[in-house]
Amino acid sequence: MVLDQAPVINGLRLGMRSEQVLALFPGSSEDADVRSSLSGPGDPFGTASFLIKPEKYESKEKFAGINQITFKLLDGKVASSHIGYNGPEYSHVDRFVEKFIEGTNLPAADGWEAYVGMDTQMKTLKCTDFEIRIFAGGKGGNLNYVLVRDLVAEKTLKDRKAKAKKNASP
Repeated sequence: MVLDQAPVINGLRLGMRSEQVLALFPGSSEDADVRSSLSGPGDPFGTASFLIKPEKYESKEKFAGINQITFKLLDGKVASSHIGYNGPEYSHVDRFVEKFIEGTNLPAADGWEAYVGMDTQMKTLKCTDFEIRIFAGGKGGNLNYVLVRDLVAEKTLKDRKAKAKKNASP
């Protein structure tokens, strides 16, 4: 599956510009912490990150059950999003995967790769251009998360760092 086929989660998707993300959380662009994270010069590789706590904004009902989302950007576009949930507790990660994939074109839980040693808690779906990791755990499911990563952006960043390292060498 390619980047265009990555799931859209409550309107959030990989490749969005930070302004598009903030528009989904009315008032977030005036939030001092968010503004501080996005207003700096960034790093020399074009990365930045910011945290959104949905309960602070008008759109909180749309993000019910989500306690925070960490966005990592590359060149101002979402390269990964880590979505932390408040639960529920799942007896097996497959139940969380089944809930997550409802209404998407993603494969069933048996098409995802279990994380060795954490087979009942974590699964990963690796696609051509993106990867999704789902974790189910914690008391009442308070550690549940979904991590969606743009593998093309990660390769771009890795290449930039390798080039910088090579150019810095005598």
